[in-house]
Amino acid sequence: MFALSGNGARKEILAQYKERSITGCVYVIRNTLNNRLLLDASTDIKSTRNRFQFAQITGSCVMPKLKDDWAEHGSGAFSLEVLEELKKGETQTDAQFKADLDLLKEIWSEKLANEVFY
Repeated sequence: MFALSGNGARKEILAQYKERSITGCVYVIRNTLNNRLLLDASTDIKSTRNRFQFAQITGSCVMPKLKDDWAEHGSGAFSLEVLEELKKGETQTDAQFKADLDLLKEIWSEKLANEVFY
């Protein structure tokens, strides 16, 4: 842990946090044994990848819809595939960003209409 020296350091860290680039995504988690898909969207692509990687390493399923197949086939039977990335606009609110991702998810749902979903 590090110590902050005064208000100036805190303000600078906060400013850097607010200026960071935020990238969301539409992704699928694919069962590679039966090709079933779980389609979803995330406002933070990095945390989505990290959460999936952690789940694979620990063998713990983080998605309730996948629980049965995860238990039967193991975490190695699943892959995470990012279908499309979207950067949050500078003036875009969190709600607007989420709405754009939800729309992209709908579009991908139509593109993948012939796939089998969870």
